[in-house]
Amino acid sequence: MTTELSDEQSMLRESALRFVENEYGFEARRKLAASDEGFSRAHWKRFAELGWLAMALPEDHGGLGGGAVETAVLMEVFGRGLVLEPFFATVVMGAGLVADAGSDEQKAAILPAVAEGGLLLAVAHGEPSSRFDLNAVATRAEKAGAGYALSGHKAVAWHAGAADKLIVSARTAGGERDEAGITLFLVDPGAKGVTVRAYATNDGQRAGEVILESAAAEGVLGDLGGAYPAIAAAVDRAMVALGAEACGAMAALVEQTQEYLKTRQQFGVPLSKFQVLQHRLVEMFNEQAMSRAVVYRAAATIGAAEPATRAKSAAAAKAQIGKSGKFVGQQAVQLHGGMGMTDELAVGHYFKRLSMIDVAFGNAEYHRRRFARM
Repeated sequence: MTTELSDEQSMLRESALRFVENEYGFEARRKLAASDEGFSRAHWKRFAELGWLAMALPEDHGGLGGGAVETAVLMEVFGRGLVLEPFFATVVMGAGLVADAGSDEQKAAILPAVAEGGLLLAVAHGEPSSRFDLNAVATRAEKAGAGYALSGHKAVAWHAGAADKLIVSARTAGGERDEAGITLFLVDPGAKGVTVRAYATNDGQRAGEVILESAAAEGVLGDLGGAYPAIAAAVDRAMVALGAEACGAMAALVEQTQEYLKTRQQFGVPLSKFQVLQHRLVEMFNEQAMSRAVVYRAAATIGAAEPATRAKSAAAAKAQIGKSGKFVGQQAVQLHGGMGMTDELAVGHYFKRLSMIDVAFGNAEYHRRRFARM
């Protein structure tokens, strides 16, 4: 499949590439990853000024009305630079859920603030024992006066430590594995009974555990007990967005490996002259190109697709990304020799990010089985 971008999408890509080239050198990124928050608030303000935070939000609430393809364009470039800012957590996951499930009042209160860069969101859905099952929710919500009190333990909530508002799933009815009975709540991370344990992930990103002990919710987001369809749709879109990021990371690895083979010499000639290494590089390129085609096909159809078609497209993209990311990452590390294993070289950091993307929301094997069932 040939992926052709519109003029507007091409301009979006060019502006993002300029930002990454100017602001996201490898050493600059290392310093950001080691900082207290793990990203730059100045960069986040720049995202807002460039319209990136508003791009995929509805026009009625301060957005630009873009879709999954525009999100994929940005995420692909972010993958090239291993960008650390919480675009995925706030815009793709958080704002996406608000736009889908929120009331008009909630959208009006939250989405313009996200677009302007003044509000960071984090989604706390996965739990320590839920594995990849979106319906596995043990956190409970009990009526408390006019509202609800939440109790439970959420794991791997991306950028929860920096979030101004949490979107938390909890069970208001049913058993721990039922799709029905799951409700989304807006929660203040500074509220009594809420503990956020932030930490750095293996790939330099940030996440957090969210502990809820009779924590008061600010309000219900969407239908009481009917949040599962919105969560499933948000995760399908999120997997396509992460797939685009992985494509950008793979493209960077192919380019860096090609450059290394041109400059590194063995027996007096560049490594790029050895046919077996040329074949390896071509295989890396093919895996990246195949993944990009699958991801952009999914992005082009996912917005208007029926739930079953949407889920199938997302599963196919996630399975392909996991397979290709592992291959490209392993080959890049091996072809760089001993240097590929060092922390000082960017190659290992890209491979770590690809590995984390693979396990997010289910690894390649999980989604191969999921695709086969569908």
